[in-house]
Amino acid sequence: MTERQRLVIGISGASGAVYGLGLLEACRNLDIETHLVISKAGEVTLAQETGKSLSEVRRLADQNYKIGDIGAAIASGSFNTLGMVIAPCSVRTFSEIATGVTSSLLTRAADVTLKERRRLILAVRETPLHSGHLRSLAALSDMGAVIAPPVPAFYTKPETLDDLVNQFTGHLLHLLGISNDLAKEWTGLRSG
Repeated sequence: MTERQRLVIGISGASGAVYGLGLLEACRNLDIETHLVISKAGEVTLAQETGKSLSEVRRLADQNYKIGDIGAAIASGSFNTLGMVIAPCSVRTFSEIATGVTSSLLTRAADVTLKERRRLILAVRETPLHSGHLRSLAALSDMGAVIAPPVPAFYTKPETLDDLVNQFTGHLLHLLGISNDLAKEWTGLRSG
């Protein structure tokens, strides 16, 4: 019997909680085992932006962890995963990861992902960014993280918010090497 692929999903307090939800739902449909950690600010943002209760969101994941549970499986490099996606990712979250001074399970799990040379994808949802933010993001990129702000792909001609979320969610999954049909592929210009 083949083991299911595991993915750690983090949700921080930046705006864009719908991206974390979209990723959880997509992984459930693709039978990818999800391990979820949400920051305190992320809990607030989820409620404000989605109207979903914390228990509803937690039910989408296979395993849930409390933000202060630094003894959790995802805090160890011996717990094998595909990697980790933080969607959305706040400035505070990426700043902690960039310095290696982590204060929660969310940032510890990201730090472990980097040290194990697994894929860490940060859906940074802050703008504008000052030079200190940019230096931190450059440092993270140098360490192997993928900086993937949720920028809409208008070539897909989105009609709804779901279209935008699905396109970005599919792109995140492609970055992890997970095939899906959520993201529409650019096929080039047709002349003629």
